[in-house]
Amino acid sequence: MPLPGIATRGDDPMVPHPAPILAVRQETLDVFTLTLDVSSFARPFSPGQFTMLYLFGVGEVPVSISGDPACPERLEHTIRAVGSVTRPMQELKRGAALGVRGPFGSGWPLEAARGKDIILVAGGIGLAPLRPLIYRLRARRDDFGHISILYGVRSPADIVYQDELADWNDAAGMDVSLTVDHASPDWQGNVGVVTTLLDELHCDPGNTLAMTCGPEVMMRFVIRALNHLGIADHQIYVSMERNMQCAVGLCGHCQYGPAFICRDGAVFRFDGIAPFFSIREL
Repeated sequence: MPLPGIATRGDDPMVPHPAPILAVRQETLDVFTLTLDVSSFARPFSPGQFTMLYLFGVGEVPVSISGDPACPERLEHTIRAVGSVTRPMQELKRGAALGVRGPFGSGWPLEAARGKDIILVAGGIGLAPLRPLIYRLRARRDDFGHISILYGVRSPADIVYQDELADWNDAAGMDVSLTVDHASPDWQGNVGVVTTLLDELHCDPGNTLAMTCGPEVMMRFVIRALNHLGIADHQIYVSMERNMQCAVGLCGHCQYGPAFICRDGAVFRFDGIAPFFSIREL
């Protein structure tokens, strides 16, 4: 008997579809981007959503979609090789296949952002879930005000999407600010945590939405800095990371207060989760 609310047969969200790898790009020493051919089962996705990627015979992990929403038949995922599934994934070559479930979850608030200035704050690989949003903002450039992209990484060697960062910075009405925690001898840019970039930002807090993704400790200080600028909690959106296993809110592994990250997130308006976000052990 099918479970209530769960589709069956080809649309069953618990069944992965095999997808061949079209391209592998090494972003940094331990971060890589896979481009998957999902043309046989492509579904539209919203910036901020994720899929479950299954390495056959090894295991499954949730990964944010990092590609262009205008090309749903070619899914891109930027992945850090940190565990028993993602490390062997890094060894895959063009032509190998992964199982794909999804897309799942909520997306960034594009309609709520219409007509407003936008601040995007990313830490490390947290730029990946924001990348589809940047594609969409550029495609609908006239719908939004000024766009500020603030990006912090540990060192210059940890920067992802370097060519695109330069391209975004050259786009009309968009600025990219980059900082590193630890500079190399040839680094000529900003040094310091990403909140130092917010210290230099000028904005109209009443007409601004902010969206952030990165380590929770980083987002904690980003939210504090945004509040200091006059941007209220209901104007801030965060992308959360938790141990998601089923992706449809059944297993309970990603429960966060009354919510499930996989089903109700991973993007949340911050005022809705602020009471739980302050509990570091949750």
